[in-house]
Parts: sequence; structure tokens; C-alpha cells
Amino acid sequence: MVFHSTVLFVKDIESSKEFYTRFLNFSITYDFGKNVILSNGLSLWQIEPDHIINNKLETGNESNRFELYFETGNLETISDSLKSAGIQFLHTIHEESWGQRTIRFFDPDNHLVEIGESMDIFVNNMHKNGLTPMEISRKSGIPLEKVVGLIWK
Repeated sequence: MVFHSTVLFVKDIESSKEFYTRFLNFSITYDFGKNVILSNGLSLWQIEPDHIINNKLETGNESNRFELYFETGNLETISDSLKSAGIQFLHTIHEESWGQRTIRFFDPDNHLVEIGESMDIFVNNMHKNGLTPMEISRKSGIPLEKVVGLIWK
């Protein structure tokens, strides 16, 4: 057995396609109407009301028991684009205790989405701000050897 993909059950496939292609810049690999596979392997599925999943799961449960997590090298650009589109944020750009900057927001079906700076970006930002490799390792929890390897020369 191998892992295939993550599927998000959505209420409106068209608004979800627009959200993930327009704001997160994914392309559509396959579009089967109510089931879409995006270029990153994420699948969106608008389930018909009489489908077994709808019949067996509690519908209307809006709790966020998980989040989708992505990394980027251009957090500000993405954040600005989401803000200008009126996307609902859990929080805007925030520095986590380990030094990585993140944003968290909701997709059209209230799934929690996080975008963080990639490891090389946040390690180098800390280095540019004067932290030594040892200080970066202590703060981030990243092994010293990995920190040294990530710092741009």
C-alpha cells in the first residue's frame, strides 16, 4: 500500500477550484467535474448529497481538526494577495517561536490553511538578523549541521 493523496470534501467545487488555483497558484491536473486533482496531489471533491460519505459522516461539523500546510519563498506576496481578496485569516504574518514566519487562513469550506516560509528562508532570515548558527539551531530545533548547510554563502 502507498499513500496517494489528500482529499478535501468541499461544498462548491467551482469556488474551491478558483481558490486553490487563483490564490495558491496550483494548476488542475485532472478535472472530473465534481472531483479535481491539483498539481500538488491535493484533491477536491464535491460529494453528491446521497453519497455514502454524506450519509455516514456528520455533516455540518465545521471544526478544524487538521490544517493544510504549504511552504513558500514569497510569504508577503501571497499574504497581500489573500488580504486584497478578502480571504478570512486566522492570523496574518506571525513569527513562530522557532523563527519561521507563517500565515493561517480559511478556504471556502472553512478548512484551515497554513503557509510558512521554507526552512532555508527562515534560517537565512535569522542569520541575516545576526543570529549565529548555534543560536539558530537552539531557537529552531534544527540540528547545527543542517543549519550550517542551509546558510547561503
